[in-house]
Amino acid sequence: METDCTYCGCDVERHDPVFVSEGTPDDLTGRFCNYGCLAAHIEEEALATGTTCEWTPSG
Repeated sequence: METDCTYCGCDVERHDPVFVSEGTPDDLTGRFCNYGCLAAHIEEEALATGTTCEWTPSG
């Protein structure tokens, strides 16, 4: 099983890993050493650019 960090390439099992999936838990899209590598990956790949979170109150 591949255990390299998606961002830095280190072995995630030697750290406090974070796993990311889209859709179902079986659809693993990334593995990161920790939240720092995840945050750096999001920033470097501009994954949040152009996205918004919208909340509409009910009632």
